[in-house]
Amino acid sequence: MKTYNITLNGKVYQVEVEEVQPGQKPVQTAAPAAPKAAPVSNGAGEEITAPMPGSMFNILVKEGQAVKKGDVVAILEAMKMENEIVAPVDGQVSAIHVEKGQNVNLGDVILKIA
Repeated sequence: MKTYNITLNGKVYQVEVEEVQPGQKPVQTAAPAAPKAAPVSNGAGEEITAPMPGSMFNILVKEGQAVKKGDVVAILEAMKMENEIVAPVDGQVSAIHVEKGQNVNLGDVILKIA
């Protein structure tokens, strides 16, 4: 195994790369997971963050609106694909931090559910 540091959008990630000999099949150790909007709990609600860089295609909720876990709250366009951002918890939208058409980076806060 070789370890490399990769910088993406100003953040440094450490990755390990295994050299595979000709004819040897790579061994998959874990199933790849689809990126999700990572909720960040800060005691005052859940912050929904951008799972990847892209453009906010649509915001489907308004401040004060009640949402259920799994409801689609926004659509993020990235790499010419529309990605649904879903509510990780039941609650009420307490703040929207982006606008339709705005560019976002990985980890930017999209909205907050209290």
